[in-house]
Amino acid sequence: MRAAAATGSTALSRSAFVPHVARSFAGLPDAATAMALLAQLAGGECAFAPVLPDKPIALYGAGELGRLARNCLTVAGVSVAQIIDQNAVKLAGDAGWRGIAMVRPDEVTEADKRDLRVAVSIATLPYVPIEQSLRERGFADIVPFYDLAESCRHLHPLSNGWFAPSLDAAACQATAAALHGWHDDLSRADHLQFLAWRRLREEWTFACAPVLRGPRFFIAEVRDALRQDECFVDAGAYHGGVTENFLRAVDGRFDRIVAIEPDPASRTVLQGALRRLVPPAQQVEVLDCALAEHAGTALFHHGLGYASQLSQTGRLTVATRALDSLGLSPTFVKLHLEGSELAALEGARDTLQACRPLVAATVYHNDDGIWRTPLWLMEHLPRYRFLFRLDSWCGTGGVVYGIPEERCGD
Repeated sequence: MRAAAATGSTALSRSAFVPHVARSFAGLPDAATAMALLAQLAGGECAFAPVLPDKPIALYGAGELGRLARNCLTVAGVSVAQIIDQNAVKLAGDAGWRGIAMVRPDEVTEADKRDLRVAVSIATLPYVPIEQSLRERGFADIVPFYDLAESCRHLHPLSNGWFAPSLDAAACQATAAALHGWHDDLSRADHLQFLAWRRLREEWTFACAPVLRGPRFFIAEVRDALRQDECFVDAGAYHGGVTENFLRAVDGRFDRIVAIEPDPASRTVLQGALRRLVPPAQQVEVLDCALAEHAGTALFHHGLGYASQLSQTGRLTVATRALDSLGLSPTFVKLHLEGSELAALEGARDTLQACRPLVAATVYHNDDGIWRTPLWLMEHLPRYRFLFRLDSWCGTGGVVYGIPEERCGD
């Protein structure tokens, strides 16, 4: 949860369609190969920029991201002319899509293919093949939804579409240090894939580095390290889905759960979910603050579901707290804070160093994820193994994991 910042790129009117590029690499990159690929990314010219909603918009994809996309555009005052989805007939009766045309790709008229800007709202599949397929069907103007959302950041704080600037010598050196610091080559592959999209909007893939490897925050290395006496801090708990996955991973046995969620509507759903999931005798606490570096108050843009966050576009004032001030002794800390992860880590330094918990932090909401957040963890948490994993496409779903060496099985 971080205040929305202005993008560093100039929005495009998209008078001409430019296709995105995909590159595939054999094997996984070792440290030397990663350095060579980083050099290619550092100063390359990006052919893309945030896209303006200056013509009628259609959303391609009516799943979870499609719903968020419509909500985001509605908040920004942009109407959606059409939803395009292969399951349009089944979805037509969904109350969430009431009042908007729902069509299959093969039902879109030639005029709409020419005149609509189609925003692809799918991140569970690679983007380039979707774009190519739509282009072959005759669609003239295709963009990733997040590139469209990025031009609306002054009205809606969703920040998943940011563009990384060219890396100067200092940033390149810091990014190289992060690439060197990963425990395995799989992390280097995922970090480079993340960087390629953010810097150049190129879709890089590496053999043996699949996206979508399982539930976010519970990769195999984390599951292997889990005990049945965990004190789990779920910061950015939303509706409790991550806590539910935690309970499943530890077979319902734990010491304590502290769920932190400042959005009032989400917190109500969270509290109901926890009552259903956890017996009353077990220690579960829900806090209505936002984690930050220092205690205080801040504006919060609420009512956006899992995109709610600290932002100057918000109208709700919430309390901010440093994790160090909460008197907790966590053994597992998860941070999904829409861009405020680094500030939360700064406010948790003493706790992390004293308690040495498992750490899982999202890093795709702003450019802190390029090197600042990884290096902060690497520099402040000695004798940890650090991993970078992607669980979705378009530069999203990036999570940094820290596992204390004493909790590694080998």
